[in-house]
Amino acid sequence: MTAATLTSKGQLTLPKDVRVALGVGPGDRVDFVRMEDGNFAVMPATLSIKSLKGLIPAPKKPVSLADMDKAIGRGAKGE
Repeated sequence: MTAATLTSKGQLTLPKDVRVALGVGPGDRVDFVRMEDGNFAVMPATLSIKSLKGLIPAPKKPVSLADMDKAIGRGAKGE
């Protein structure tokens, strides 16, 4: 397993094998994507948005627009 140590400034140096695997180099950006299980995936920000397809599984049952509106309303109220 590859690891890195967080500095007092909150910075990380990505190990060389990780940089090579991600295809990133100096000046490139990486995204930290929170996964459903609470862990994070490190993704090169140079990829297109299409590369994120399938990262989050589809809901087990379809959600109606009315249900979405209700959830948005609850979120706006802080529920």
